[in-house]
Amino acid sequence: MPLNLIMLGPPGAGKGTQAEHIARTHAIPKISTGDILREAVQNGTPVGRLAKGIMERGDFVPDDVMIGIVRERLDQRDAQAGFVLDGFPRTVAQAAALDNIVSARGPLIVIEIVVPEAELVRRMTTRLVCEGCGTTIGPGETSCGRCGGRLVQRSDDNEPVIRERLKVYHERTRPLVEYYQLRPTFRSVNGSQPPDRVSADLLAAIESSWDGAAPKGAHR
Repeated sequence: MPLNLIMLGPPGAGKGTQAEHIARTHAIPKISTGDILREAVQNGTPVGRLAKGIMERGDFVPDDVMIGIVRERLDQRDAQAGFVLDGFPRTVAQAAALDNIVSARGPLIVIEIVVPEAELVRRMTTRLVCEGCGTTIGPGETSCGRCGGRLVQRSDDNEPVIRERLKVYHERTRPLVEYYQLRPTFRSVNGSQPPDRVSADLLAAIESSWDGAAPKGAHR
């Protein structure tokens, strides 16, 4: 059975790092909104050209354009055995469209990484990013392990901006959680633990969701 996974979680929850780990473990692509937007624009696809014009005007990319870009990406060969979505869906309309896109591809597993706001603020005010490749680095590191670039703090990683971003995230994401949370394939994971413990709990959540979604007598 393919692994079709959505990762939900606020900024600073570590969902990007965990999504990459799961993608490597299951040999499926990790697909993030920013990456597929840039890829669609670079490749000059019809929806990519449309998105480019919208972004150049500084406007918000509407649901129908994002849905089209995600549909294009999920149609690619490497996503046929499954995928990990990070940053999509962001609205209930996008979630409903995704249900239609993957309806014939097996169950959709949704995992929310939950971290208290105080811990998110602490993490984001102490984290650094690589000036060269943009990789986010935790406290204590002195250089980027990916490219060796210099580490700097993001200009928007200050407490007032972070708290406003978290407020907006929770306002926009709560309807999404409500949309998914009654499904047998929805799980919440405590993201306040050490990364390896979070990884173990994520894998256990995936297994239990998979087992709950599989028809009786079916095997993965």
